[in-house]
Amino acid sequence: MTTKGWRAERLSHLGSSIFAEVAEWKKAAIGRGLDVIDLSIGSPDLPPSQAIRKALSEAVMRDNAYGYPGSKGSARFLKQASDWLAYRFGVQIDPEHELVSLMGSQDGLGHLALSLCNPGDIALLPDPGYPVYAAGLALAGVEPYLMPLREENHFLPDFDAIPEQVWERTKFILLNYPSNPVSAVADLDFFKKAITYAKRHNVLIVHDLAYSEMAFDGYRPPSILQAEGALDIAVEFHSLSKSFNMAGCRIGFLAGNREAVAALRELKANIDYGVFLPVQEAGIIALQQDMEPTTHKPVGSLYEKRRDEFVHALHAQGWEVPYPKATMFIWAKLPAMQWELSEPWDSRRISREMLERAGVAVIPGDAFGAEGEGYVRIALVESEARLVEAAERIGRFIRGE
Repeated sequence: MTTKGWRAERLSHLGSSIFAEVAEWKKAAIGRGLDVIDLSIGSPDLPPSQAIRKALSEAVMRDNAYGYPGSKGSARFLKQASDWLAYRFGVQIDPEHELVSLMGSQDGLGHLALSLCNPGDIALLPDPGYPVYAAGLALAGVEPYLMPLREENHFLPDFDAIPEQVWERTKFILLNYPSNPVSAVADLDFFKKAITYAKRHNVLIVHDLAYSEMAFDGYRPPSILQAEGALDIAVEFHSLSKSFNMAGCRIGFLAGNREAVAALRELKANIDYGVFLPVQEAGIIALQQDMEPTTHKPVGSLYEKRRDEFVHALHAQGWEVPYPKATMFIWAKLPAMQWELSEPWDSRRISREMLERAGVAVIPGDAFGAEGEGYVRIALVESEARLVEAAERIGRFIRGE
């Protein structure tokens, strides 16, 4: 009898296997008794504020908190998200028609192509890029066209390099600034240029702004929705995961063009019942707190201190990595190793050896696409003291000590 198999072929296209590999490397290292400093996954290491946790704990005790919450989001949460967008970016968004709540932005990113595209359509993706971008296309049968992000172009895509026949078949273009993994930033002029190209070719712009509140040195990342005409052609994802230490709560939202928002709302109405109401209540408090700058300390200041301490410590060890202007990541070219293996150094090999010999876990750049080879991504998800210790371990590793 022929075995049919119970695993869909599309699963092999959902993401980079390197994340599972790194998890196995960590497990093996810990099993050998190694003290691992895990700078691989970008998961906040601190809890939400006391007020957020209080709101969540009180909400879960209410008798009426356990019904179906509704797939588009509670009216209170959507109104608060709209108010926050107006406060933070000066953008006026209709909460009834131009917003939908999400179980984190990854929920929306994973399902958006299913709601917007037909099999055989094209979407333009950054390379390197966050793995769920490609995974969402694989689920929907959409063809990716990769836009190389390179240091010489400040990790911005070259729209002129995209062939006309590709533009003609493209349904949407995905942008992400401040970006994961490359920690690059973009100004409002870049978004205005993107909108010009998108309107010329009738292509939706999807902007992932998950790191809007994790910026340094006085920099304030803009929203694409601030650009004139953006609501005609763009949507934007926001997440409370990193900005408010709510990664496990799974809450975010999509804002912008009402036709695209309605399409995702319609899909989600058929596959889930929305975000748990107490989590939405906690999200309301998080956004309200952020609108009180005199009493609320943004999370960006914490990561700026970590960035400064860690990058300074790496420089002292001889690894000249950049000071990013935003995100919780360092995107670093491979260090100049002072000892050799029998095989050439590449991003995967150096990441594995760094974990096995120094006990520091990072993600090899090729996990995010072919253009990521030659780099590693390092997450600032430990205390300053622990980051300095990681830098010292890395220094000894580079020297072969």
